[in-house]
Amino acid sequence: METGDRLRDLAQRVGTADVVDALGRVHRHRSHLVDLASPAPDRLLFGPAVTISFFPACEAALPSETFNFPALFSEAVREGGEGRVLVMASNGYPDTSMAGGTKLSLLRHAGVSGLLADGRIRDFDELADTELAVYCRGEAVAWGGATVTPFEANRPVVLGGVGVMPGDYVFAKGSNAVVIPRDQVLDVLEDAERTMGEETDLATRWTAGTPESGRADVR
Repeated sequence: METGDRLRDLAQRVGTADVVDALGRVHRHRSHLVDLASPAPDRLLFGPAVTISFFPACEAALPSETFNFPALFSEAVREGGEGRVLVMASNGYPDTSMAGGTKLSLLRHAGVSGLLADGRIRDFDELADTELAVYCRGEAVAWGGATVTPFEANRPVVLGGVGVMPGDYVFAKGSNAVVIPRDQVLDVLEDAERTMGEETDLATRWTAGTPESGRADVR
């Protein structure tokens, strides 16, 4: 199986908490975001990140003919968007709309698999009917373009205290997400799957009345 197919197959079989545990055995830094909202929370979001960083809107300093979503998105996927995850950093505006269904149609055209944002997204009903996996801080109803504007593409960003480098892997299901360094994604997912199997076996033995001592590290 090709590496990309192998990664996707593993991602389908593990949960966010399993991945966070596996990554924690390698790193001590915070890697996860919680309490996310999604128009389709059962839809897996997985793939390497491209990023857009937002900045407080100012037409004089950041003219809209240059600093706009189509322009910055084109820069983000300049080397290809197929299977990528767009990560958008609000930089302090978690309650502001960062995009809606019209803007996000660009993602579908470019083959981007979905979106992770630390702000709000509009048009949940419309997005639920697409194949995009979208995770954010909640649904918005008001346009946010007078408050923030896309500013930079494919630079390191921070969402909820979690650093994201372009190319890092984003994994999201349910209401949580985790960011995995690109060079360790296969090892982390394989460890997550292996540990899931071990803990399932352990739970079966415990249910049968044969508990083992010394396992304080299980979920």
